[in-house]
Amino acid sequence: MGTSPTPVGIDVTGAIRDAVLRGEYVPRQRLVETDLCEQFGVGRAAVRAAFQQLAAEGLVEIQRNRGARVREITFDEAIQITEARMVLEGLIAARAAERISPAGVETLRGIGADMAKAVADGELAAYSDLNARLHRCVRDIAGHETANRLIEQLRAQVVRHQFMLSRVPGRARASLPQHQRIIEAIAAGDPGEAEAAMRDHVASVVEALRTLETSRTAVG
Repeated sequence: MGTSPTPVGIDVTGAIRDAVLRGEYVPRQRLVETDLCEQFGVGRAAVRAAFQQLAAEGLVEIQRNRGARVREITFDEAIQITEARMVLEGLIAARAAERISPAGVETLRGIGADMAKAVADGELAAYSDLNARLHRCVRDIAGHETANRLIEQLRAQVVRHQFMLSRVPGRARASLPQHQRIIEAIAAGDPGEAEAAMRDHVASVVEALRTLETSRTAVG
């Protein structure tokens, strides 16, 4: 009975992934198989398959004879992940500059204007959402499916650190001109400058994470 098939329309993997990314499960929290089976109305096989997929994505770790738990990403690992993203995001930005259309330019500049307004109004949550939207838009314009898939996987692993970083005073104001530089480089159809602008921006995220780690260690 524990191996019954997943009901049609239930994406157990996606539901658990979303819950982890929203912070409903905290790092090192055990994921109780029986509870999830009851929650989603599925058998153990579906939940175990979800654990295996999420483990491959780096969000969950499976412990021998102890089940699964949310994987804790250290600051050191988050920095390494972001360094890897820097290369991929640079590739994406260059590709977007090669493929940009007038409509794409208008969309990117519109997001940039909204980001500037969010900073001026002190709307950090709105700025964070617009930041994610901008990067998503650049990826859509680039149309590089492999790089996009890798970036999404890496981004998911550091979403908790990105959230902490977004709340650092002055971070939004510091990153705004970096995003505006990326937008204008892509709008100009300049792959080299677009890649450089994106890599410089992500490098600043790495430095901000290092600073955040140092400050948290000092407080601890």
